[in-house]
Amino acid sequence: MTTVNQEEIQKFSKLADEWWDVRGKFKPLHMFNPIRIEYILGKTTNHFQKIDKELPLKELKFLDIGCGGGLMSEPMSRLGADVTGIDASLRNIEIAKLHAKKNDLKINYLNTSPEKMNGNEKYDVILNLEIVEHVEDVDLYFKSCEKLLKKNGLMFTATLNRTFISFIKAIIGAEYVLRWLPIGTHDWNKFLKPSEVKKKIQDLNFSINEVKGLQFNILTQKWKQSNDLSVNYIITSIKN
Repeated sequence: MTTVNQEEIQKFSKLADEWWDVRGKFKPLHMFNPIRIEYILGKTTNHFQKIDKELPLKELKFLDIGCGGGLMSEPMSRLGADVTGIDASLRNIEIAKLHAKKNDLKINYLNTSPEKMNGNEKYDVILNLEIVEHVEDVDLYFKSCEKLLKKNGLMFTATLNRTFISFIKAIIGAEYVLRWLPIGTHDWNKFLKPSEVKKKIQDLNFSINEVKGLQFNILTQKWKQSNDLSVNYIITSIKN
């Protein structure tokens, strides 16, 4: 049993050299990052009652699954978190390690998948950001996350809804029209509805804290929080 889809890994490994090119293939994620950081920081500091303004995530252990080149691992580390980033692509991990070293950041990067990790090592926060639509076995994936999260820990799951609008915007628009992403980046059939994700994690003894939409304004070229869940959304859940 594995969560690793080899076709997906090969696809992203080929693009690995472009992770930190803000005008390259991962430009959409660089544009996405500010709202993701803002949202996760706000929810985490509120949940754990952190008030340190300089290092608000200090003493919290983060696990960034499907970390890629480290686009979220690095800002979490800069905010004080003890970060472990994992990815099934060795090339992604090599790029992430190199970039962290250049920036003098201590991040524990591992070429592995969640089901292979030692369940004795527990984390305060798990980041599942734009990853569940690429995994082989979603149920095994969430079970693995549950084993790695501390009681009362937070899990953030950001993904794409399986709707007609998401097909038009995320597949046709982003890949074919705007060419933001390489054609074939996403498989619409693997998108999960919020109700499906909620059911899977609630069955694993998680409680849902919030479900929030993330929406792109094409005029301002910026992302914002929204109540519209039709395309991008993020679920904050707490392990009971």
